[in-house]
Amino acid sequence: MAEKQITKIAILGFGTIGSSVGKTLQDNKDIITQRAETEIQIKKILVLPHEIPKLQAQGLPATNNYDEILDDPEISIVVELMGGLFAKDFMIRAMEHGKSVVSANKDVVAQFGSELFSTAEKYHVDFLFEASVGGAIPIIMPLKRCLTANRISEVLGIVNGTTNYMLTKMTEDGADYDTVLKEAQAKGYAEANPAADVEGKDAARKIAILASIAFNSRVQFDDVSIEGITKITPKDIQHAANLGYVVKLLAIGKESDLGVDVRVHPVLLPKTHPLASVNGVFNAIFVKGYPINEAMFFGPGAGFPTASAVISDIIEIARGMQTKSVGRFGCTCYNKKPICPLEETVSAYYIRLLVEDKPGVLGAVATTFGNAGVSLHSVAQTESAVEGHAELVVVTHKVKHKNILAAQEELKKLSVVDEISNVMRVEN
Repeated sequence: MAEKQITKIAILGFGTIGSSVGKTLQDNKDIITQRAETEIQIKKILVLPHEIPKLQAQGLPATNNYDEILDDPEISIVVELMGGLFAKDFMIRAMEHGKSVVSANKDVVAQFGSELFSTAEKYHVDFLFEASVGGAIPIIMPLKRCLTANRISEVLGIVNGTTNYMLTKMTEDGADYDTVLKEAQAKGYAEANPAADVEGKDAARKIAILASIAFNSRVQFDDVSIEGITKITPKDIQHAANLGYVVKLLAIGKESDLGVDVRVHPVLLPKTHPLASVNGVFNAIFVKGYPINEAMFFGPGAGFPTASAVISDIIEIARGMQTKSVGRFGCTCYNKKPICPLEETVSAYYIRLLVEDKPGVLGAVATTFGNAGVSLHSVAQTESAVEGHAELVVVTHKVKHKNILAAQEELKKLSVVDEISNVMRVEN
C-alpha cells in the first residue's frame, strides 16, 4: 500500500476567509484529499496575540510568531489571508524559505505582482491568487489556462459587491445614494469607511490584475482611470431606464490601437447585455475574444464562498508537489504594451443638464456639442423642480473622451446652462 501523502500548510490571518478555508478543509476533507491526491493539514495559523486563546480553545494551532512558520520544513504552502499591502513582505519571506504562496490579496497582487512572480521563479515555488478577483468565481486560472488559445479583446467586470448592491437597491427602490449606503453598512456589505468601494478603488485593483493576464502586459493600479458611484442619483437611474439601460459600476479592460484601455466608472449598460441582470452582491466577469467570442463568469464575490478559490489554489500546488512540478503558472506579462491615454478612449456618453426653459436653448446646446466634435444620438427634455428651468438628457454617438471634456468646458460658458448635473459613459 502506498504511503499516505500529507501536505502541511500555514494560514496567515483567520478572519472571514481564513476561518472559511479552515472549515471547508475539514467539512470536505474526503473529497479534497482524493482530488489533491494528498491530505491537506493546517500546521500553523498566524494571528494577533489576543486572538490566540480563542483559536487554541477550538483546538487550532495558533501562533503570533511568523518565524515558527518560516523555519518549519514541514510547511510547504503559506496561505496569506491577512489583506493589506504590508502582507507583501510575509509572502516574499515565505518564498525565500522555499514555500509556495496562495493569496486572496488584490492590493498586493495589483501593485507588486511583478516582484512576487520574480521571487517565486527565483526560489522555484508557486504563487497563485485565484481569490484576489471575483471571490468564488474562477477567472484567473481560466484566463491563464482554459482561454490561453484566445486573443482576448475585452474584459468587463462587475467586481465589487458593495457598489453593485447599492446600485441595485437604487434601481429597484428608487432610493438615493445616502440611504442605500447606510443600508449596505447596516447589513455588513459596506465598511464604516466605504471609500475603497464607492470610489472605485477596489474594482480598479481587480481590473489591473485581470487586464495584466488578459492582455499579457503588466497593468498597475495607478494605470487605471477611476470614477466611483457617489454622483449617481435616482434621476440618472430613471433616465437610464427610460432609454433602455441600467446603471452599473464596470471595471473595463480593452485592447485598443493606442494600447491597453483600462478604466473603472459607472456606465449605462443596455438591459439586453448579459451583465445587466447581475444584481445584489453578486459579481460577474464578461470576456470577449477570438475564437471564444463571448463568455461570462458569474457567482458570489466575497465572504465564505471565497474559500473555494483559495482551496483550489492549494490543491493545484499540492498536486504539483506530488510530481515535483512547480512554477507551471508563472507570470504571463511577456509584452510591454502602453496604456491608452484616457483622453483618447472612445465611448458614447450620457449627459444630464439643467438649463433655462426658453426658446433657443436646445439649438445653443446642440451647436456647442457640434463645435466640440460631438455628434448627438438623442436629446430629451423633461420638467425640472427648479422654476423656469428644464432638464436635458443627451446621449451622444461614440466620441473621444477629450471631445466630451471640451464640450463640457464650452457648456459651462453658456448662460442658458445652469448645471452639468452628471456625465456617464454608455457601454454598448
